[in-house]
Amino acid sequence: MKILRAVAAAAAATALLAGCVQGEDAPAESTDGAKTVALRLDYAYYNPASLVLRQQKWLETELAGKGVTVSWQLSAGSNKANEALRAEAIDVGSTAGAAALVARANGSPIKTIDVFSQPEWAAIVVPKDSTVSSVAQLKGKKIAATKGTDPYFFLLQALDEAGLKPADVTVTNLQHADGKTALERGDVDAWAGLDPLMATSEVDAGSKLIYRNVGFNSYGVLNAREKFLAEHPDLAQAVVNAYEKARQWIKDNPDQAVALYAKEAKISEPVAKAVLTERTRLDIDPVPGAAQKAVFEKILPVLVADANVKSEADARTAIDTLFEPKYATARTVS
Repeated sequence: MKILRAVAAAAAATALLAGCVQGEDAPAESTDGAKTVALRLDYAYYNPASLVLRQQKWLETELAGKGVTVSWQLSAGSNKANEALRAEAIDVGSTAGAAALVARANGSPIKTIDVFSQPEWAAIVVPKDSTVSSVAQLKGKKIAATKGTDPYFFLLQALDEAGLKPADVTVTNLQHADGKTALERGDVDAWAGLDPLMATSEVDAGSKLIYRNVGFNSYGVLNAREKFLAEHPDLAQAVVNAYEKARQWIKDNPDQAVALYAKEAKISEPVAKAVLTERTRLDIDPVPGAAQKAVFEKILPVLVADANVKSEADARTAIDTLFEPKYATARTVS
C-alpha cells in the first residue's frame, strides 16, 4: 500500500511539473480568465529610441487594457539581437541593417519593419599612443571586432577599400564592451568600435578614430519574426508607432534625451550628446527600402568573400525579401 501511495504521489508530482513546463510558452491567464499575450522587445545602448520607449512605458500603457504584457531584453550587439530572434526569445529586435541581411540570408525568418536611425556608430579605433594612422597600416595587426555586427562589416569594407584582405589582419572576435577593454589594455592594435562605447573610449581613454565613413554604416533597423508578424500584425504596428513617437520625442526634447540616454546607458552626458547629436540621424524615412538596399549592394561583395553568407544567391534573395514596409508606411503617432 505504501508503495502504491508513493507511486501515485510521484505520478501526481510529475504531472504537475509537466503541466508547468508545458504552460511556460502558452499565453498566461488573467484573473478574469482571459488570455494575455506577451510582447517581447529588446533594448540596446546602440539604439537610443529603445531606451526612451522602455523608460517612458508608452507601449505598456497603451496595451495594458488589451491583455498584452510587455517585456524587455538587453541586446549587447546585433549578433545578440539576432540570436534572440532565432531562439524566439524576443519578437522584435534592433540591429544594424547588414546584420539583418546576413541573418536572413543564413535562414533566419525575420523581416525588417522599421528604420529607426542612420547612425555613424562604427569606426576604426586605435589607442591614444598608437602610431597607426590609416587602415593600410593595420596589415599584420590584431583587431578586435564583434562578428555579425555593423562594426565588423565596417572593418571588412575598410580593409577592402585599403587593398587588404581579412587574412591580412588577425581579427579577435570579442563582444563590443570586451573589444573596448582589449583596446585600452593594449591587447589589440585596433578595434572596430561601436557607440556609445567608442565615444566613451575617446573621451575617457583618449582613443583615436583613424577611419570614419558614414556610408559604411548600414542604418539601425527593427526586425520581427515572421511568425509574430503573421499572428500579431496589430502589435507590430503598435511597436512601429511607438518607435516613431520615441524618435520624435528625442528630436523635440534634446536635453532630456541626452540626460535619459546618459542615465540608461551609464555614460557621461558629453558622450551621450556626441552620439545623439553628432553621430545619429533621426530625421530619416523610417520605411525600409531603396536607401538600405543601396548600402547592401556596396557591402555584398565583401560579405560573400568573407563567407558571412552561404552564397551570393542567398544574399540577393535576402535583399529582395527582407523588407516589410507596410508597418512604417502606416505609422501614426498618438
